[in-house]
Amino acid sequence: MAVEKQIPVGGEAVLRFEDVTFNYSENKPVLHEANFVVRKGTKLTLMGPNGAGKSTLFSLIMGEKKPEEGRVLINNGLKLAIAKQFIPHTEWSSTVREFLEKGFTEKIYDIDKRAKKVFDIVELNVSLDKTIKELSGGQKGRLLIAQALLQEPDILLLDEPTNNLDKAGIQLLTDFMKSYDKTVIVISHDAAFLNSFTHGVIYINTQEYKIEQYIGNYYKVVEEIKRAVEKAERANAQLEKQIQDNKDKVNFFALKGGKMRKLASKLRDEVEEMEESKVDVRKEDRVIKPFTINCQENIGSVIVSFDSVEVLHDGKPVKRNVSLELRKGDKLHIIGPNGIGKTTLLERMANRKEKGVTIQDGINVGYYRQDFSTLDFDKTAYQELAQVLKKLDDQLLRRTAASMLLGNEQLHSKIGLLSEGQKGLLMFAYLRLQQPGLLILDEPTNHINFRHIPHIQEALKNYEGPMIVVSHVHEFVKELGITQTLDLGKL
Repeated sequence: MAVEKQIPVGGEAVLRFEDVTFNYSENKPVLHEANFVVRKGTKLTLMGPNGAGKSTLFSLIMGEKKPEEGRVLINNGLKLAIAKQFIPHTEWSSTVREFLEKGFTEKIYDIDKRAKKVFDIVELNVSLDKTIKELSGGQKGRLLIAQALLQEPDILLLDEPTNNLDKAGIQLLTDFMKSYDKTVIVISHDAAFLNSFTHGVIYINTQEYKIEQYIGNYYKVVEEIKRAVEKAERANAQLEKQIQDNKDKVNFFALKGGKMRKLASKLRDEVEEMEESKVDVRKEDRVIKPFTINCQENIGSVIVSFDSVEVLHDGKPVKRNVSLELRKGDKLHIIGPNGIGKTTLLERMANRKEKGVTIQDGINVGYYRQDFSTLDFDKTAYQELAQVLKKLDDQLLRRTAASMLLGNEQLHSKIGLLSEGQKGLLMFAYLRLQQPGLLILDEPTNHINFRHIPHIQEALKNYEGPMIVVSHVHEFVKELGITQTLDLGKL
């Protein structure tokens, strides 16, 4: 029988938002007079759509950003720490030790001793003298969590902590979160991970720019929100029918003259009232439309052939012989423990620099990199999408972007200002316009709202070209129709 998580009730309030208002600009509000309370020992999920301001809310809690109005109150003496989504490229030249030290305002003289204790918790086995750029994606993910835990915070903020972690890493983090007795707020799209330990949800309502709070099992809260949305949609549909009926009557009676014209005027007023009473369906519950990624035409038979690959053992590159061929429709899943070099291998293949892997000449490679560094963050989304088209087709570009929930505002924003989730959807829009002859995907579900995943799964499953994918999300991979698996850990 499942054991219900004990929800701390009536506990001390350790964090409060009181009428907090924050805007990026006049046309980009995030919060308006938002209120919520976090009590000691609770573990909460922070939910909202891509670009709603989840990471911004974390910045307000950490004091990195200041509210325009209202107050963010944290009990005196409490320590806060955050494990962010990724380590910026500007810090990749730092050593692991230097990165850990950046979590403190004062000099820490026993950092090596403290690091060993925390590294044991997150099972991170790297030298403190290594530079960040030498670490794998999974090791960087564990290091972010380690840096936060090293500070021994009373309130721990985790921003997409399962991104870049393999299955073993996610299980380790799940077990840790279950036993951790401090206050935690988590942003994540990993529903199973969240449901295992959270007591409730802090929900950003992007229609009203408010914060809503829900208590209970994560899945139950998601279902509760879904029912509320469906109820609003049904009410809107019924109102829409009444509005159309009245509009038809208005048009009919207006032509009759006399008393009929007065009745038409009355009905017109009723139509306006009904229009005003329609409920706004939350933007965050919008889902991308079903889509396809068309394959490059006339791509031939054997698209990719493997004779060898380079992997990392004890941090050193080692060549391993492999005999593999990928034809049209083949889907290769590359697996292996964190630190084996999966991301590096995909990058080298995408750039045709992996000596033991041959990609047929003329093949257009579609590469989804997990940190989105193939995108130019100084360009607008529109400019990035336009460059993939041989001939600019404004309507096609906008239609493709809109189906991925990227409207005019997002298209004309610099990519660096988009949320990580929006960058992910932009990458899928890019791949659709590119029509590649080979897809190379590195953790393509990271940052993506779980509501979008089924449509992404279906598009990748139906892609007719060969595909190479690295993903730690078993449920996602299971739906892709994998034809071959390459386990780097067994080479």
